[in-house]
Amino acid sequence: MNIFNDLTNFYVIGISYKNADLHTRGKFNLSKSQKIKILKKGKGLDINEILINNTCNRTEIYSFAESSRVIVNLLCENSDGDHETFKQLGYVFENTEAINHIFKVGTGLDSQILGDFEIIGQLKNSFNLSKDNQLIGSFMERLTNSVIQASKRIKTETKISSGATSVAYAAVQFIINEVDNVSNKNVLLIGTGKIGRNTCENLVKHTENKKITVINRSKEKAEILGHKFDILVKDFSEIHGEIEKSDIIVLATGADEPLIHNNLLPKKQKLLIIDLTIPSNIDIDSSTKNVRVVNLDDLSKITYNTLSERKKYIPEAKKIIEEIQQEFLQWIHDRRYAPALKALKNKLIEQQNAEIGARKRKNGVTIYDSSLSYDMIQKITGQFAFYLKENPTKANDAMNIFNEVFQLDLQNHE
Repeated sequence: MNIFNDLTNFYVIGISYKNADLHTRGKFNLSKSQKIKILKKGKGLDINEILINNTCNRTEIYSFAESSRVIVNLLCENSDGDHETFKQLGYVFENTEAINHIFKVGTGLDSQILGDFEIIGQLKNSFNLSKDNQLIGSFMERLTNSVIQASKRIKTETKISSGATSVAYAAVQFIINEVDNVSNKNVLLIGTGKIGRNTCENLVKHTENKKITVINRSKEKAEILGHKFDILVKDFSEIHGEIEKSDIIVLATGADEPLIHNNLLPKKQKLLIIDLTIPSNIDIDSSTKNVRVVNLDDLSKITYNTLSERKKYIPEAKKIIEEIQQEFLQWIHDRRYAPALKALKNKLIEQQNAEIGARKRKNGVTIYDSSLSYDMIQKITGQFAFYLKENPTKANDAMNIFNEVFQLDLQNHE
C-alpha cells in the first residue's frame, strides 16, 4: 500500500444542471445552516478537509474520505435530496479526475453559462466558510488558490467571459429583449445578495430605468444598494403592495419559504417574474394567465447567440488550466515527501544530540560547532529530497527503506 500518495481517497460528489432540473437541484440545495451541519458532522467523522460548492447550477462537496459513500451520505442526510435520486442523477469523481472537475467548475468551463465569472466568488465564499470551521488544510488551500489563479488568467488572457456570462447579466438582457419600453416599467428587486447586487447594477446600467425599487429583509443592506445606485428602497413589510404595482419582479432571495403566492399577484396587468432563486421562492399555479415566470434554466438559453463565439476560446482556457493544474499536481507529488524528510531530519538531530551527550559523559566536556552540525543535517536531508524528486519511480521504495532503517515517525510529521 502506498502511504505517501496525498491524492488517494479525494472525492468530488455532486448533482448539477447537466442531469437534474431546477426542482431537483433545489432539493439538494443547501442553506448556510445545512452547510455548517455537514461541516460539523464531517469533522465528527475525522474528516480534516471539506469544501461545499453550492450554487444555482450545482451542489458539490469536495473532500477526503474513506469512500465516496461517506460524503454522499452527508449530502443526502442534510438536504431535502435522497439517495435514490442521487444514484440516478448525481456523480462522483475521484483523485485526479476530481481535480480536473474542480478546475473546470471554478473557471466557468462547466457552468450552465459558459465562462460564468460569478462561480469563482461563490467558491471563495465556500472556502471561507470551511476555513471558519477549521476544515481547510494546506491541500484545499493550495487547490482553491490554484483554481482562482486559473480563473483570473482565463478572464484576462481570453475572451471566454465576453457577452452574457453571468446570471445577473443574462437576466437583464432577457428583460431588455422581452419587455417593450422597459425604462418606464415598475421594476421590483427582492434580495441584495451577490446576484441581487449584480442584477441591480446591470439594470441601472443597461435599462436607464428610474423606477427601480429594492426590498430586502435587512433594510440596512437595501439602503446601501439604494444609495449606491440612486434607487428607491422600501421596507420588507411593504412587499405585498410593491408586488401588486410591479411590471417586472427580479427575485434574488435565499428565503426558506416561498415569498410570492397567487394571492399577491396583480389581477389585470401583465407581470414578468425573473426567478433567480434555488430552491424557488415562488409558489403560484397555472391559473395566473397574466404572469410569466422565467427561471435560471430559461435564462441560460439567452447566451446561445454569443456561445459559439466564446467557444472558440475554450482551447486557450484549457491550456491555461493544464499549466496551473500541472503545477498543483507537482506540488502534491513533492509534498508527499515532506513527512519523511521532516522525520529523517528530526531523527538525525536526535542522533546528533545523543552522540554529543555520550561524548560529554565520557570526556566530561564536548566542544563542537552546532551550526556546522546543523548544516550537515540540512545537506543530508536536502540530498535525499533531491534524489526523491529526480527519481520518482524509485521514491516510494527509497522512503520505505529509510523508514525501516531509521524507524521514522511519519504520523507526527504530516
